[in-house]
Amino acid sequence: MTDFTARVVRDGKFWFITVDGVDGATQARTVREIEPMARDYISIMLGLPESEIMLATHIQLPAGAQAHLDRMAALRRESARAQTEAAEESRSAARELKASGLTTREVGSLMGVSHQRAHQLLSA
Repeated sequence: MTDFTARVVRDGKFWFITVDGVDGATQARTVREIEPMARDYISIMLGLPESEIMLATHIQLPAGAQAHLDRMAALRRESARAQTEAAEESRSAARELKASGLTTREVGSLMGVSHQRAHQLLSA
């Protein structure tokens, strides 16, 4: 496998693609075409089979859009962490409520879930 880095910028209607270490450039009409076009370009220019090409793609976006995408990714990571923490707290709450003598139906009612879900939380 040979590593390559494709650098991509929007140029009018097309995506302009350059590859580090490969002369010239190619283009793609859509984002979906970027990687296949870059692989094909490397393969043709260097005579490498596409199966031997390891490609990292860096797409240059407008600064404002990139900032929003970065914030979105950070919020998604934070959300996933919060969901994991909330699930653990749900299991802990269910166990403590059950240990205090409540029925599974009561645990579910107090937690705002069905008794079946309360049972799942208690079994986890």
